[in-house]
Amino acid sequence: MSMGGLLEYKIKFVMVGFATHPDWGLFVVFLSCYLIALTGNLLIIFVTMADAALHTPMYFFLRNLSFLEISYTSVTLPKILANLLSEDRTISFLGCATQMYFLLFLGGTECYLLAVMAYDRYVAICHPLHYPVLMNRRVYIGLAAASWLTNLLVLMGHIAAIFTLPFCGSNEINHFFCDVPPVMKLACGDTHRTEIAILLVALFFVLLPFTLILASYVRIISTILKMASAEGRQKTFSTCSSHLLVVTLFYGTACTMYLKPKSSHSPNSDKLIALLYSVVTPMLNPIIYSLRNKEVTGALRRLTEKNVLRINQSITIDRLVAPGLRGSRISPIEFN
Repeated sequence: MSMGGLLEYKIKFVMVGFATHPDWGLFVVFLSCYLIALTGNLLIIFVTMADAALHTPMYFFLRNLSFLEISYTSVTLPKILANLLSEDRTISFLGCATQMYFLLFLGGTECYLLAVMAYDRYVAICHPLHYPVLMNRRVYIGLAAASWLTNLLVLMGHIAAIFTLPFCGSNEINHFFCDVPPVMKLACGDTHRTEIAILLVALFFVLLPFTLILASYVRIISTILKMASAEGRQKTFSTCSSHLLVVTLFYGTACTMYLKPKSSHSPNSDKLIALLYSVVTPMLNPIIYSLRNKEVTGALRRLTEKNVLRINQSITIDRLVAPGLRGSRISPIEFN
């Protein structure tokens, strides 16, 4: 197969990540993961918006993260589910480029958003008295917007550089979706400059925000260790533990996938890593934040109790009113 870049938009790739088709067992597993990720992240968005006590910068960033996770899984999982049941596992040239763009765009946004969340915790713990000033509404909305907009234009050039390469031989992508390493394996000719560009972009979107996160947590841990009370140290660290778990899950897989040399990529290991950051992490994040965060669990409990009380009151009113209405008829004249 020979392609002349973006002009060859009619070319199709074939996704061969799964050995058997159809596979109902895997379909049920992936569908369950998708529904858990959607439900969990939507629940976090709803709870943090419904409870006034959670209208803070920390939970504003958490809502952004949950929206990102919903979008991230929706870029890949619907197509994966379709491929599991269909004999037609093709994806168009432009469709593959579009999927890769949004995958990298949302992943890059999450990298910087996690760095912003680490900075928020740094300000809250290391400069608590100045927190309302340093993290006012204008600042935290600006930081969130910067996380979304930083990679918008950079990635367009990045994707264009990949998909203007000549592709030779097989059009089969040994993966679940259009990710950078498996697509680059189909490219022929001199790909050295593109590989360097990919590495630089990965450093910008993965290593730079990860360095900012490390710097924030070095200061945070230093401040926590200086606290006189053991209870105070434990309570303060607990506010960061959920974020640390999410950072470890996300950056561990991202660094393994995008910062290792092309020669060390193997289809099976790449597919396993891809499942971790595209399926498992978005599913676990809401569980981590809800189970390990007392404010979120408290808000969920208050919201549940409020709705249960409202339902009970409605049932009680119906029972009190209903007997008085039995046996009585309202004439049209009385009604009017």
